[in-house]
Amino acid sequence: MSEREVDQHLVMRAQQGDKQAFGLLVAKYQRRLARLLSRLIRDPVEIEDVAQETFIKAYRSLPNFRGDSAFYTWLYRIGINTAKNHLASSGRRAQASATFTVEDAESFEEAEQLRDTATPEGELMSKEIALTVNRAMEALPQELRSAVLLREIEGLSYEEIALMMNCPIGTVRSRIFRAREAIAAELKPLLNTDENRRW
Repeated sequence: MSEREVDQHLVMRAQQGDKQAFGLLVAKYQRRLARLLSRLIRDPVEIEDVAQETFIKAYRSLPNFRGDSAFYTWLYRIGINTAKNHLASSGRRAQASATFTVEDAESFEEAEQLRDTATPEGELMSKEIALTVNRAMEALPQELRSAVLLREIEGLSYEEIALMMNCPIGTVRSRIFRAREAIAAELKPLLNTDENRRW
């Protein structure tokens, strides 16, 4: 049985009133959802509150879940919308996490230069790159930031992101491209990248 089939089976049981089945879904996705939310919200207490609200909304909406997308895609979409609403109601906008690591930056093509961090210079360079990526992420409009986080950090497919963000796949591709270009522009001076080099 695939992961999606297992989830579908648990959803069907939960839709029939089996609260333990939904509890298994919560246990399975609680940490992944919190990790996603931590990219948008910094306060751990708020992350926990928004995650709990997300699962409550998901449970209430479970009768409407038809299985057109994977359960976690549907859940993440609810989570992102809940986080956006939470931030909007408190007059804030989503922020990128300050915990980007070298591994996050390694998704970029120039990352070979980041892998040898054994020297003090390498460690300093890694920290500077991580800070630069963080600043570039924070400067992105929320739609671009969400799209690139879902792709690069969560590893979701373009199709899954399109479902979660409720937009065409071409829009997702465009947002991710624009986000990568903006981040690359900030990293180019640090990595001495050729001005004409595409990322």
